Amino acid sequence: MSLSAVLDTIDTSLPQATDRLLDLLRIPSISTDPAFKGDCDRAADWLVAELASLGFEAAKRPTPGHPMVVAHAGTTGPHVLFYGHYDVQPVDPLNLWDRDPFDPAVEDGVIRGRGASDDKGQLMTFIEACRAWKSVHGTLPGRITIFLEGEEESGSPSLIPFMQENAAELKADIALICDTGLFESKTPAIVTMLRGLAKAEFTIRGPNKDLHSGMFGGIAANPLHVMTRILAELHDDTGRVTLPGFYDGVEELPDTIRQQWQALAFDHASFLGDVGLSVPAGEQDRTPLEMIWSRPTAEVNGLWGGYNGAGFKTVLPSEAHAKVSFRLVSKQDPDAILPVFEQWIRDRLPADCSVEFHDVAGSPAGIMQIDHPAFEKARIALSEEWGIPAAYVGCGGSIPIAGYFQTYLGMDAMLIGFGKDDDQIHSPNEKYDVESFHKGIRSWARVLDKLM
Repeated sequence: MSLSAVLDTIDTSLPQATDRLLDLLRIPSISTDPAFKGDCDRAADWLVAELASLGFEAAKRPTPGHPMVVAHAGTTGPHVLFYGHYDVQPVDPLNLWDRDPFDPAVEDGVIRGRGASDDKGQLMTFIEACRAWKSVHGTLPGRITIFLEGEEESGSPSLIPFMQENAAELKADIALICDTGLFESKTPAIVTMLRGLAKAEFTIRGPNKDLHSGMFGGIAANPLHVMTRILAELHDDTGRVTLPGFYDGVEELPDTIRQQWQALAFDHASFLGDVGLSVPAGEQDRTPLEMIWSRPTAEVNGLWGGYNGAGFKTVLPSEAHAKVSFRLVSKQDPDAILPVFEQWIRDRLPADCSVEFHDVAGSPAGIMQIDHPAFEKARIALSEEWGIPAAYVGCGGSIPIAGYFQTYLGMDAMLIGFGKDDDQIHSPNEKYDVESFHKGIRSWARVLDKLM
């Protein structure tokens, strides 16, 4: 089979591929708003028809929420599952858009419209790679399952039950996910580390009502003082988290990954400068990329209490509230960390104060096994397409689907995406570069050639 012929077809058919993407972008498939339920159905139908035209056995599968799209092709050889999502974020505030978010267009080398980068443009790179392959060879390259979700932007309430009920059908040798981006908008990357998350909201209570600070200041416990003193103890002077056993399960980077990250020459000064900062916080003995991708964190996300209105009200508040989250890595266990955190708070409460916890939840980190041969094959394919050595990278946030594939289907996932830092996903004027779309299609063709 000739890969070069497939790549040539991708090049010559790019205008038609772009038009198809624009058609999909015109469907306002906003999953979180019930007013757009019919549009989510319409997007699923559109995708089923496209996949069926390429020879997939494709179907719209009902869920209690928006439908899944599941498609299969091929019966022999390595089996890959491709995941994407066809739903999009709301468009508010509409007045900040330069054009109708559901009237997409190509402008100065970018495809502009809601969902262009997250995730319709990305999922269409894979479908268009399959189309080019079918056009050249008359068949798809091997055994492929496509699994497209319609609720990713609204918390994926139907996803886990659907995966559990259809595990035998969905399980493959490896999953491919296109919902990430290039490193610093130029270097192709495969995400192999995803941080988990543990979170808790809690309230510290002191007196049974707000108190006059002139009459009670100095003698009465102030819950805000108690809260801020305790939270200040979460880190030591070097930036390490002080919870007992917090670093249990945190593994050091393999030398090969460390070298790849060093070769990326991450400009942390520019990264921080873009948000008005200059000095890296966190663990002082770690590089900036380690702190973002492979080290755990403890962060105070919200803190409030007392009087917050206009002017001044000199009270001692009866309650103080905080939201705290932990980004987790490696084998850290959120079910072990959260009880320790709760007890750690209780142990620091003075007399006359009590604490109540709520909204306590957690999920572990995701670590992909890069010794799976598919990873290096894909890395080589990406390097060949982009002319830059592709890297295995981490992700500071959490992408739950990758962990779900591990937990419920027992397979690793390769997260390969072509978005850029300025794509403005979830924001007005979302865009996807034509280059990202074009080279993304070519990249998947190369990856399929290596894997199949």
